[in-house]
Amino acid sequence: MSQEFLYKVLTGSIVSEKSTFIGEKNNQYCFRVAPTATKEDVKAAVEMLFKVQVKSVQVLNLKGKEKRFGRFNGKRSDVRKAYVSLAEGQEINFAQEVK
Repeated sequence: MSQEFLYKVLTGSIVSEKSTFIGEKNNQYCFRVAPTATKEDVKAAVEMLFKVQVKSVQVLNLKGKEKRFGRFNGKRSDVRKAYVSLAEGQEINFAQEVK
């Protein structure tokens, strides 16, 4: 895996009430990932970007809802999420400044 590909695997972090609760309880973090990313890709990307040790990764595909926009039918885009468990004593601080 090239570093260029690993930079494209994680497209963003998901901050919601559910992800915050899971993070506090189970030391897990939720990320939005590329549709072609595997568990091994996500693990390598998180370890490279945040310099932490990943214990496990769970990946899920969330299908977009069918919606109506006035008289037109539409569809929200599909999302692939990854729940990343970190080893004991590890944490990701999104607020720290990058040097």
